[in-house]
Amino acid sequence: MRDYGYSEEGHQGSLSDFGLWKRVLRFSAPYKAGLIAAVFISFIITASTLTLPHLVQTAIDSYITVEHLERALRMAGLSHIALQYGLLVVAVFFATFIQILILEWVGQSVMHTVRQRLFTTILNLDLTFFNSNPTGRLVTRLTNDIQNMNEMFTSVIVTLFNDLLRLAGILLLLFYMNPRLAGVMTLFMPVALVITIIFAKFARERFREIRTKLAKINSYLSETLAGISILQIFNRQAECKETFESLTGEYLQKTLKQIKLFGTFMPLTEFLSSAAVALILWYGGGEILQKRLTLGELVAFISYMRLFFQPLRELSQKYSVVQSAMASAERIFQLLDKKSAIQETPLATELHNPEGRLDFQNIHFSYTPDSQILSDVSFSLEPGQTVALVGTTGSGKTTLVNLLLRFYEPQHGNILIDGHNIKDLSLKNLRQVVGVILQDVFLLQDTLLANIVMETGCNRQKVEEILKQTGIDRFTNKLPQGLDTLIGEGGMTLSTGEKQLLAFARVLCRDPAILILDEATAAIDTESENILETAIADSFKNRTSLVIAHRLSTIRRANHIVVMRQGKIVESGTHDELLAQNGHYALLVAMDLENDQSTNDVTAPAVETLR
Repeated sequence: MRDYGYSEEGHQGSLSDFGLWKRVLRFSAPYKAGLIAAVFISFIITASTLTLPHLVQTAIDSYITVEHLERALRMAGLSHIALQYGLLVVAVFFATFIQILILEWVGQSVMHTVRQRLFTTILNLDLTFFNSNPTGRLVTRLTNDIQNMNEMFTSVIVTLFNDLLRLAGILLLLFYMNPRLAGVMTLFMPVALVITIIFAKFARERFREIRTKLAKINSYLSETLAGISILQIFNRQAECKETFESLTGEYLQKTLKQIKLFGTFMPLTEFLSSAAVALILWYGGGEILQKRLTLGELVAFISYMRLFFQPLRELSQKYSVVQSAMASAERIFQLLDKKSAIQETPLATELHNPEGRLDFQNIHFSYTPDSQILSDVSFSLEPGQTVALVGTTGSGKTTLVNLLLRFYEPQHGNILIDGHNIKDLSLKNLRQVVGVILQDVFLLQDTLLANIVMETGCNRQKVEEILKQTGIDRFTNKLPQGLDTLIGEGGMTLSTGEKQLLAFARVLCRDPAILILDEATAAIDTESENILETAIADSFKNRTSLVIAHRLSTIRRANHIVVMRQGKIVESGTHDELLAQNGHYALLVAMDLENDQSTNDVTAPAVETLR
């Protein structure tokens, strides 16, 4: 079976990694007042909790077992102690409530800051990073890992401090009250600590295995649901069901192992606690008989012992949580430290009135060292000229667009706009000067107007003028609410052709000096094609245009044609010149014509005009 997913536990983090702790605490610096208040409340909670057994001791030794006092005085004393006990319980309740509120506020605030900063970092990374990092992994960083970091503040920084403070306080009180009995109880400490350490080790391993299996299930679910239509077409439901059963079965087994581990540890801890009670009763009872210990002290000892084992149980569980939180923090900081390979120069310039001259000079590029994609590619586009870039799939046409937009950097060569190296331009300005229309159009979950305007700030009147001028208003006027129609997920679904019309409207709003059409009309439908004719003509007007296409019918407006093959320019010239050469371009035309005739494609007449 295919190994779906990846391990989320590649980094385990380390509790002794002070550099990591320092970075975590740096995010909480703006909320240090809240953390200090939470620590202060810890002292109140611990002091109040440890006072309760002492009150019980006082009630027993001073009023319950003392017979020489009058009944009224004994009842008055017990009432006074009961009132103190109740007030302390209420104080612990409200102090704990306030502390939880503070910790959650700090944790959620820090999570919000980290999530915003991490998302901003991801938005500005280059495409090379996204090619090697699956989307699911990045989503996990922004959701699960940041949620795990919240445990730093709610279960570690202060809560762990609470437990350690309570343990230290109990030990001090016990040795102060009766060193001999405290010494007897400490006999159980080494055993309890060893059991806790062993449990923490196995719990961490079980937790890691569960996380890994869950990551595989999530990855498989994402892949399966994304391709559900294909799976149904090829009747793969049974195979998918078997694979999912196998993955969830493995997850179940790992979860059951963790349950067995907890099922062993918890009763074992209770056994030690009960054994300690038995030993204290035996030894303490003898001390009472010899008048060296009071009944109240014995009861207080048993209460403190119960309080002592409770933090030990919680510490063992929190150890795994802390390990996971530290691992998540390490992964988050590694991503925060990522820098885009595409950087602006400190003195980046902007083109305010670009003419649109475009030069590719000796471009060499490869995604990997052993795979050359472009080799010594050079050609130019004059302002207002339309150049068609043709070639088979994998010839490097789209790669040139990616280089022009600085999604990647060429290993050698330069790209110039109006004589300016694009590396000297700000990225924002570069991507305003160059407008791109792709075959796949990305839609926002918003109105049609918002999808057209994007970042341009065009007002509604200008958008309506553009739509009317290009004839795209014939499409928008059919929509239920016109430009205010909601589209995308949760709204109206657009056809491929309608999406392309929207893409042309977007570009015309931006009014770029250079226009790139990358397979923009490859899957256009007949109804939209008629509207698109006007839109394309208006888009090409007074703009430098680079048309990339497999279908040769889309290049009939080009002034010049550049033919690419295996990352190199093999031919260039006008349509007639290239046909006369009877070379690679002529072969592509023949192949396109043959495909159109065999499928009765509606664009066949357009191809005929190329001959």
